Amino acid sequence: MKKEKSAIIIGGGLAGCEAAWQLIKYGISVTIYEMKPVKFSSAHKSPTLAELVCSNSLRASSTRNAAGLLKEEMRRLDSIIMNAADRTAIPAGRALAVDRIKFSQTVEDMLVQSGSSFNLVREEVTILPSSRPVVIATGPLTSDALASNLQHLIGQDYLYFYDAISPIIDGETIDFSKAFWGSRYGEGDDYLNIALDKSSYLTFWQALLEADVVPPHPFEDPRFFEGCLPIEVIARRGPDTLRFGPMKPVGLKDPKTGCRPYAVLQLRRENLEGTLFNMVGFQTKLKWTDQRRVFRLIPGLERAEFIRYGSIHRNTFVNSPTLVKPSLELKNCEGVFLAGQITGVEGYIESTAMGLLAGLSVTCYLAGQEFLPPPPTTAMGALLKYITSPGKKDFQPMNVNFGLLPPLKEKIPARDKGLYYATRSLQDLEIWKKELLNRLKD
Repeated sequence: MKKEKSAIIIGGGLAGCEAAWQLIKYGISVTIYEMKPVKFSSAHKSPTLAELVCSNSLRASSTRNAAGLLKEEMRRLDSIIMNAADRTAIPAGRALAVDRIKFSQTVEDMLVQSGSSFNLVREEVTILPSSRPVVIATGPLTSDALASNLQHLIGQDYLYFYDAISPIIDGETIDFSKAFWGSRYGEGDDYLNIALDKSSYLTFWQALLEADVVPPHPFEDPRFFEGCLPIEVIARRGPDTLRFGPMKPVGLKDPKTGCRPYAVLQLRRENLEGTLFNMVGFQTKLKWTDQRRVFRLIPGLERAEFIRYGSIHRNTFVNSPTLVKPSLELKNCEGVFLAGQITGVEGYIESTAMGLLAGLSVTCYLAGQEFLPPPPTTAMGALLKYITSPGKKDFQPMNVNFGLLPPLKEKIPARDKGLYYATRSLQDLEIWKKELLNRLKD
């Protein structure tokens, strides 16, 4: 009797769920170990799989943007995360945002309903199981016990930095008379904008500088990722850094004045009903009392009630260029694969993409086939190449961006480069997909 092929996945986040889906498609039995709700990390609140901890936005929709292109590549590879995101999308201008509760439930339902090939075990894994293959997809909040076990396995210290979470406001407590709907450059009205004049902006900025932050633990050394800086860290770099960053007024016009505001706070819906709003770009590690005091200085938020305060958490990742193969298998531990943010990618969709590739890689592993990485001309392949190419002296997490892709051979106007990158990428993705499928058929 032919032995059933099986795999273990540790972690039921975006990457773990995506890896499981890809494996199940090829008839492989999957067991996901997820510690919630038996145990929660400092940032997780929901018992469901694929919880979105920070923003509810998966960033740009257009394939002219690298993030949008990566999402389209995953759609073409039958991504469960993209399937669920498209089904639970809410208005967000040029971005893809989701109702986070419906999104997570949709992912979990799809996996559970996939049949007997899927098994969900809700318990914490503290020691790596001996069974192979195993995918470690525990994300940026890997438990201390498992992190210690993995550190012993790879023989190197972890690197880590900090991710800050933006606050969420009760929509009924916002003064809408001091806000206006609109997206930058007149492309829709999906954001609630609060304009600040110079005086109110500087008052807010000064209060932000004086506010208290949550101190790190004695054993923690704060190392911030430039793409996700806490707002108070940005503010300390000068009085204009916020209004040239998360509070930039570019592309917006205040209907009350007919002019561009001095600065602007954008609020994004957290759900279709519009009862919850996320403070866009306001990641923070301020103490809760100071968040309430300082953010209420913004016009329209004087009586704001915070459904969730901003917080800070450790993000753990390994030095992938020295430890991980292009197949996402550890170089010194046969049959152990990594997926998600622990590989050194940054962001929801990037983590999901590494989960998708890990699932396909394990499928090849079980079929006795060598994994064929996607070409670096694709967003997915370029990201994989970045985290697995040796020679980086100071490896840092990376979001997907066109700078990771090989340059275009033709000289293209800047406004059209995204289109040409996307066209080349999607063509090469289809060629790669056919070749990979042929290998798995053999």
